[in-house]
Amino acid sequence: MRGNGLAIVLSVVSCLVCWLAAPSAVAQAPTAYPSQPITAIVPFPAGGPTDVIMRLLAEPMGKALGQHIVVENVAGAGGTLGSKRGAKSAPDGYTILVGNMGTHGAAPALYPKLEYDPSKDFEPIGMAAGTAIVIEARKNFPAHSLKEFVAHLKAHASEVNEAHAGVGSISYVACLMLHAQLGIKPTRVAYRGTAAALNDLVSGQVDYMCDQILNGIAQVKAGNIQAYAIASAQRSAALPNVPTTKEAGLPKFEVSAWNALFAPKGTPKEVIAKLNAALSLALDDAQTRQRLLDLGCNIPDQASRTPERLRRFVTEEVQRWTPLLKADGVVGN
Repeated sequence: MRGNGLAIVLSVVSCLVCWLAAPSAVAQAPTAYPSQPITAIVPFPAGGPTDVIMRLLAEPMGKALGQHIVVENVAGAGGTLGSKRGAKSAPDGYTILVGNMGTHGAAPALYPKLEYDPSKDFEPIGMAAGTAIVIEARKNFPAHSLKEFVAHLKAHASEVNEAHAGVGSISYVACLMLHAQLGIKPTRVAYRGTAAALNDLVSGQVDYMCDQILNGIAQVKAGNIQAYAIASAQRSAALPNVPTTKEAGLPKFEVSAWNALFAPKGTPKEVIAKLNAALSLALDDAQTRQRLLDLGCNIPDQASRTPERLRRFVTEEVQRWTPLLKADGVVGN
């Protein structure tokens, strides 16, 4: 009988321990992701191409995730300040970063003291959207075709000036490639963002720039600037009358900008998977897709949206731009 009594007491104690532990276990159980709004860092000023693309994607992505995505602009140093902040953020999925060709391709060669490694300090989420590069000039520039433009640059390289959005920006890198192919070194004028550079191009204070297509569509259509060619394999539906560089006589100059989403290193795989799925749903949303296409964006196919493909692509981009930029000898600050 004493044995049975002891067994009963032990059973009661065991149940009591389990009952007391239960609330703690519930409190420590992980909350389903996401349970709060997500911040998307855009490392450039508001109104630029990267900012516009992220704001278009934020609503449908947020809808798919069941939480708002708040865009935060952290500009400076060619996008590296915001990218550094993204890399140093908590790896919990509540802070993501929009990186691009400049921040995750050109930056390692331009910034010797860069405080993040594009290939090692992020978890890739997926490719967002690409934008074609357009060779543009002020409306009264003395050239009316790409061939005439190239001839003029070669003959007057010391007299012309090119605008760009800062060392390491996409406009800077794209025109650097153009100059390398033409064998010229014109005067390069830096601005704090694409919008300011484009404004001076429209007013005729600078001669030309290599810009992302979505920036200058309205100005080209209004006749405020000239568009000589699009540096892509195919014409853009947004500017169907503008030839490709291959059609216009400069086949080796082919470059496009890209924008992609990243999370800090160590972000859980299941969180990355949810963010990637939300991005893919946003890119396939009919209204969002059409708005991106109207701006001249290139939408990646399913195979190009995976985290694994983006990880390989970043490595390829760093390898692609490093030799050209180091040969140029310019260092960001």
